[in-house]
Amino acid sequence: MRHVAPLVVGALCAAGVALAGCGGGDEGRSAQPAAARDETVQRPRSTAPGAEHPRRDAGVLRGTYARLNGERDDLARYRGDVVLVVNTATECGFTPQFEGLEALYRKRRGDGLVVLGFPANDFAGQEPRSNEDIAEFCKANYGVSFPMFAKTAVVGQGANPLFRRLAAAAGAPEWNFNKYLLDRRGRVVARYGAGTEPDVAELVRRIERLL
Repeated sequence: MRHVAPLVVGALCAAGVALAGCGGGDEGRSAQPAAARDETVQRPRSTAPGAEHPRRDAGVLRGTYARLNGERDDLARYRGDVVLVVNTATECGFTPQFEGLEALYRKRRGDGLVVLGFPANDFAGQEPRSNEDIAEFCKANYGVSFPMFAKTAVVGQGANPLFRRLAAAAGAPEWNFNKYLLDRRGRVVARYGAGTEPDVAELVRRIERLL
């Protein structure tokens, strides 16, 4: 049975209802960005035809990160796949997007799509769980099978190197469940805000063009 209470609280927080214990994130972020900004797709700066930029061509998929179970995972192994990187939280109004992300992953993973989830407590304290509890919650409530990494920071000076590179390419996350779409060379081609559902036509079409 789904864990309902945190999702209800998260939904009320996302709607701007003041509740005790709803905000108070460690970064002091207590207000969700406007929905219109969530729907914005930002495209990275393009380079002139024929210009060579070895570091940019290498993409953002570099470095080794711990998974929720503690195993180490080298992001370089996902080069060659179309990748959707998402910063997640289990007590957010957008937490039900786990279901859509899992459905998208299961439908297109055979074609070369992978979803990478990075839990973070950067926005209104909406990821208070431990790595073990996050893994249990995601599996029990949404059957998540796509790679989920250990809890991390995705904004500010403490942001992990991957999210610093993502921010440089397409802008930093403004809330939980931002989505960065990467091509098969590990380069950012688009960023979608938290309000963009995983099954929205624009995102699905963009993924299909890259596969």
